Amino acid sequence: MLKSSSSNILLRKESVIRRKDGAILDAIPELFVYEDTGCEVSTSCLDCPLPQCKYDDPAWFQRYRRYSRDIKVLAVMQRDGLTVEETAERFAVTVRTVFRAMRRCREAMPELEALAA
Repeated sequence: MLKSSSSNILLRKESVIRRKDGAILDAIPELFVYEDTGCEVSTSCLDCPLPQCKYDDPAWFQRYRRYSRDIKVLAVMQRDGLTVEETAERFAVTVRTVFRAMRRCREAMPELEALAA
C-alpha cells in the first residue's frame, strides 16, 4: 500500500492511476482505505459525539468549545456564588473573558428556551 499526500489515507497499489506528469488521479472511493484515527474529541470518527466533524469547519469547533466553556463558567459561578474576579482566577482567564462569557450566555438564553419548548 502507498501513502497519499494526506497522512490518514492509504491507497492500494492496484488502484493508483497516474497522469503523465506523475500526479495521482482521483480513483473510485471503494479503492481507498481510510484510517479512522479520530482526534482529541474521540478516538474514532464513527463514535464521535460531535454533530459535525471538527476538521470540516474549524471555526465551528472553536465556537462549540468556547460555548461549552462559557456554560461551565456561568454554572460554577452561580453554583458556588463566586464573584467575577474569583471565577476568573479559578478558570485561569481574565475578568474580561468572564464578562464575555456571561454576555454570550445571556444572548443565547432566548435560543435555548426556544429549543427547550
